[in-house]
Amino acid sequence: MRVFKEEQRFTQIWLLVIMGFSVVAPLYLIIREYNAMSTLAFGLTIFGVLLSFGLIFLFKLKTRIDEKGIHYQFFPFHLKYKTIKWNEIEKAYVRIYDPIGDYGGWGIKGGALWNKAKGKCVNVSGDIGLQLELKNGKKLLIGTQEKTAVTAILKTYFKKNNEQSE
Repeated sequence: MRVFKEEQRFTQIWLLVIMGFSVVAPLYLIIREYNAMSTLAFGLTIFGVLLSFGLIFLFKLKTRIDEKGIHYQFFPFHLKYKTIKWNEIEKAYVRIYDPIGDYGGWGIKGGALWNKAKGKCVNVSGDIGLQLELKNGKKLLIGTQEKTAVTAILKTYFKKNNEQSE
């Protein structure tokens, strides 16, 4: 059985540059006020700023496509894979989308606060995604950096499972 696996993280240069600048200002102000703070308060404040900066590196989107269906996990929000079985999917295809215009950016997006007709989106970077249109009317887009591999595995499993359900 063929299995597709992909793991993505927030590693865009522009994001790292913005985060770097956003951490420099608080660190500068904290260091300037060092004399007015206790050593413990100073250390905890520095630790808090650096921790908040480092949290972005915990986030990762994992995708797995196999004979059972499409599985995705956006850690730390999903502690286990979410699974969409082949028999729940009406359409599955790879497409180009506008992350900001269509969904409001990257991460877990969509639903009640953004363009509800487009459904939900789980992405980390780029503008290519696996679009799922489910039989219950819901839509989900899962970001990918591997368009060719996802397209190939969809041809293998989606066609095979549609033929079995007919």
